[in-house]
Amino acid sequence: MASVVEYKGLRAGYHCGYCDSKEGKASCGMWAHSMTVQDYQDLIDRGWRRSGKYVYKPVMNQTCCPQYTIRCRPLQFQPSKSHKKVLKKMLKFLAKGEVPKGSCEDEPMDSTMDDAVAGDFALINKLDIQCDLKTLSDDVKESLESEGKNSKKEEPQELLQSQDFIGEKLGSGEPSHSVKVHTVPKPGKGADLSKPPCRKAKEIRKERKRLKLMQQNPAGELEGFQAQGHPPSLFAPKAKSNQPKSLEDLIFESLPENASHKLEVRVVRSSPPSSQFKATLLESYQVYKRYQMVIHKNPPDTPTESQFTRFLCSSPLEAETPPNGPDCGYGSFHQQYWLDGKIIAVGVIDILPNCVSSVYLYYDPDYSFLSLGVYSALREIAFTRQLHEKTSQLSYYYMGFYIHSCPKMKYKGQYRPSDLLCPETYVWVPIEQCLPSLENSKYCRFNQDPEAVDEDRSTEPDRLQVFHKRAIMPYGVYKKQQKDPSEEAAVLQYASLVGQKCSERMLLFRN
Repeated sequence: MASVVEYKGLRAGYHCGYCDSKEGKASCGMWAHSMTVQDYQDLIDRGWRRSGKYVYKPVMNQTCCPQYTIRCRPLQFQPSKSHKKVLKKMLKFLAKGEVPKGSCEDEPMDSTMDDAVAGDFALINKLDIQCDLKTLSDDVKESLESEGKNSKKEEPQELLQSQDFIGEKLGSGEPSHSVKVHTVPKPGKGADLSKPPCRKAKEIRKERKRLKLMQQNPAGELEGFQAQGHPPSLFAPKAKSNQPKSLEDLIFESLPENASHKLEVRVVRSSPPSSQFKATLLESYQVYKRYQMVIHKNPPDTPTESQFTRFLCSSPLEAETPPNGPDCGYGSFHQQYWLDGKIIAVGVIDILPNCVSSVYLYYDPDYSFLSLGVYSALREIAFTRQLHEKTSQLSYYYMGFYIHSCPKMKYKGQYRPSDLLCPETYVWVPIEQCLPSLENSKYCRFNQDPEAVDEDRSTEPDRLQVFHKRAIMPYGVYKKQQKDPSEEAAVLQYASLVGQKCSERMLLFRN
């Protein structure tokens, strides 16, 4: 089935949860009745992001806190000292039950609900009700399926059900290309803290050799998932004890037989909900409710279970399980962290053709001392590397939005190497080359080639696909039936934001 969206237009002058401006936020949004994973991949590569079924794009040169899409490159990722501390802390807790002394500040992925409504449940609930009243009826679905574009076969239910529970495996692969932007460092200011620390040439050579060995490792050796949650080792025995440990070494270090705790990570499909997801929904909701009450000081009666479902369980993404895709398929999932038989954290993720996209994280506040925000991000990076083993183009980890002007959201820049999306040309630029510009201005065009343009800009709006009165037609035909000038403005704005490719594939629902 093709993607079906309703464009809601510009929403400006509302409260910002980052800087607390009462009317500084601006974004454009649309309600997605359904969406293919490829369409959503292309949209997030143009600065869009979803919250439930609401998909939105900040108006970067207007909004008070510009939100830049950020992605990490897991295949070249090396954990920092602080990352290693978090992983070691978890291992000590699992092995011996050690609880660190003192408070520990966490960095949960998007805990401030970095969506277009900044935690305003009312808007999404209203849109959900309005749009559900217009949910495509059977005869409308039949008209969609009669179109050549929508002849795609449905996935067999047996395959979806067999993937209710997926144990993690691990992998690595080839780096990808990104646009290089040259900036001149300012003299006389000492070390440039915006750049990653220097590494010795010998260390770099070792890392290259390690990655090469990993790439040559037969896929068959990765099969299986041990009961305690530790996969078979991917690496040959180390020649020297001083060789730096990889992310996988640190996460899956063996525990003693009499370990104090057992941690298990389960990946369950949330949309359509698998049997495992349904069986654990209430427990998962209770963790989220406590998280919101303790961490974000929400009153006990909010959020309700239906609000929780709309935000973090409902998804417009169609489940797809192509033979060349990951074993779990593409779509929306919950990555559940089970400690001694109970859920202590849940990472909401989308698995897309080119990436794992982090949507949200919530956790039991009683386990804040484990820095579960950082820990889950590292596990998701390792999970991306694992998926890459079978699906080579799936090689990025999207962390949502990077907000340089908000100190609480700058931590995402610590997962290196990473790139920011240029808000004008939609090319990826290494973050260390963007930071000097962001120090001088909230809004920046990262691509410094003045001749560069958006390669997928809307050049033929008449080819845009419209769904109107149970019929699919190109915009060139639809506009001849319309007399309202505001209708043309809205459709052209939509086309400019989604780009030419998506405008030709997705169906724009119009009343």
